[in-house]
Order: sequence, then structure tokens, then C-alpha cells
Amino acid sequence: MTTPRGFRDRADDSLFTLLGDIPELVRNLVVAEVNAAKQWAAKTAKDAGIGAGWVVVALFFLFWSLPAFGIFLIWGFHEWWGWWIWASALLVFGIALALTALFVLLGILRFRHLSRRENPGQAIARDVEIVKEAGDEV
Repeated sequence: MTTPRGFRDRADDSLFTLLGDIPELVRNLVVAEVNAAKQWAAKTAKDAGIGAGWVVVALFFLFWSLPAFGIFLIWGFHEWWGWWIWASALLVFGIALALTALFVLLGILRFRHLSRRENPGQAIARDVEIVKEAGDEV
């Protein structure tokens, strides 16, 4: 007899039948854990790649903020067009630093996704604990 979810009702199976099914169950568990590890590795690699991309973007803006600061200093020291050029150069530098901070924050937030996901090793340890608890009940 099958249940609504398609599983067999094993209440009437003999001990030998149940023991004979153990290798298949263990094999299915190992395959499921390997597939979970593959999915975890793929998601982790994707998040690491995206986080690294945001850090590269942040470095790009930081790289171009240094010439803006140089322009600020040059124009400030020479007082070529008065103090308004100082304000505009400082504004460009401030915007570049704000963009750098934004992209660094986005990269850090993406890297935090790496530690939130459950590691396959943790899943296996949890499965072992569940089996031990079930064994203690018997």
C-alpha cells in the first residue's frame, strides 16, 4: 500500500526486508549529500565571484578618485579660478569616495552570503545526530 505522497507503508515489512533495504537507503543518502555539496559549491563560487566583482568596481572608482584629489590640490595651490574650483574638485573627490564606499559595502554584503549558507559538512553532521537520536529512542 502506498501513502498519498507515494511512499510505501513499511509497517508490515519483515526485519530482513528492512535490513535488505539499508544499502539502497545509504546509497541514496550519499548521492543526495554529494548533490547538495555540488549545489553549495556552485552557489558559494557564484557569490564569491559577484563579491569580487563589486570589489573590483570599488577599486576602479578609488583609482580614479586619486587624480581628482590631485586636481584638487593643483588647482587649490595655484588658485587659478578662485576658490570655486576648489569646491568643485572637492565635490568630485567626495562623490568618488562615496561611490567607492557604496561598492565596497555591496561587495561585503555579497561575501556575507557565503557564511549564511549551510555547509554540506554541517548537513551531514546534523544527519548523523538525527540518526543517533533515532537509535537512542529504540
